[in-house]
Formats: sequence, C-alpha cells, structure tokens
Amino acid sequence: MGKIALLFAMIFLPALSQASTPDPVQPLAPVSKELKKQLIGTPVYLQIFKEERTLELYGKIGNEYRLLDSYRICNFSGGLGPKQRQGDFKSPEGFYTVTQRQLKPDSRFYRAINIGFPNEYDRQQGYDGKYLMIHGNCVSVGCYAMTNAYMDEIFTYVNAALRNGQSEVSVSIYPFRMTESNMQRHRNSYYVNFWKQLQPGYAWFVQHRQPPTVSVNAGKYVLNSSPVIDNPSAPSGSFLALTKTE
Repeated sequence: MGKIALLFAMIFLPALSQASTPDPVQPLAPVSKELKKQLIGTPVYLQIFKEERTLELYGKIGNEYRLLDSYRICNFSGGLGPKQRQGDFKSPEGFYTVTQRQLKPDSRFYRAINIGFPNEYDRQQGYDGKYLMIHGNCVSVGCYAMTNAYMDEIFTYVNAALRNGQSEVSVSIYPFRMTESNMQRHRNSYYVNFWKQLQPGYAWFVQHRQPPTVSVNAGKYVLNSSPVIDNPSAPSGSFLALTKTE
C-alpha cells in the first residue's frame, strides 16, 4: 500500500505543483499593419519589461487597449530594480504618466519622452534623479534607449494621442513579465517586496485590457480596482466603429 501511495505522489504531485504556478503569459500578436496606421490619434498605453528588453505600444479600440507593436529596447543600464538616486545608473521601474510637456522632439538623443521620474511613490521613498527618458540614439545612462526608427514611431503615436485629447499617457515599467512563475524565480531578490506592489497592475491589464489606475498610500503603490467606466465622449469614440477582427 505504501508503494502505491508513493507512486501516486510521484505521478500527480508534480502536475499539481505546475498547476499552481502558471506558465509565463505569451506576448499578444499585434494588430494588422493596416489597422495600426488607422489608429494614429487614438489613446495609447506603454508597457516596458526590462528583462525581456521590450517596450509595448497599445492603442485603444472600443473599450480595450490592443497591442499595436512591440519594440526591442536597444539599451538600458543598471539591471533589475528601481532607480533610487542620481548617479546609480539604474533605469526606473513603477507607474508613470506622460503629458504633452514631457515630449522632447528636439532632444540631443533624437527624440525623447520624459517618463516623469520621480513620481509620488519615488518622492515618498526619498528617491532622486531627473531627465529619465525613453529616447533614441541607442545609448543609455538610466534611460530606455531605442533605435531612432523605433523612437520615431513611438513618439508619433504618443504625441498624436495627447494632441487628440488624451490628457496623459500611462507608462508601466516592470522588471519582467510579472507572472507567478517569474515572481517565484526572483523570490530571493532584494527587490521582491517592491515587485509585489507592481504585480497587481500587471495582472489588472492582463485581465481587463485597461491601464491600471494606481495611487500611492503610506509609501506603497495601491491598485484602484474599481470597475472601469469609460467616458463615451472620450477621443477613442471615433474609433468605436473599428471591429475587433483584422
């Protein structure tokens, strides 16, 4: 009887263990090139994943944000973990917003988008630094550097969205795709408690296809999990006629 129980455990326990730790979410396929061209001016959302060296650009279609394109990050510095002080060479992690005044079309690094570091969370932690950008020229000291061709396209969509009425563009910056398996893989990191604050924002977008609304309370990021209510008069209304099939 003992041998049977042992055999059962050897067969079924690994399967149960794998079931409790989902496989990493595969990146979504982008919309067609034809639809992507039509979406210049729709509200947009950016996600950055350091470990995967990926920047994702999303555009709003109806009530969902759909992937328009993924771009290889040419360069960033400092490895995983949040930026904490001027001169640590790290690139920021967290939740940021971009307005029209943060766009730099004539940057010495081709074109640039100031992500708004330090945000409220960073300030409450005492973090400092300035001029943290997404920019071109493929060189970085604390920024996210892209090729000029990629930066040109990213800048065009962000600029058009803001000029077309989007008040601010959300930028979520993660150390990696924040699945349970990846969190487990990094469970011994010095930054794991900070990353646990970011994970709900990642999960919210996976579930709802809406950028997370995040506030800062007692020095921690807090996800606002209220139901998403879209304003029907928002700029994306002109795109509601677009179907979800390409």
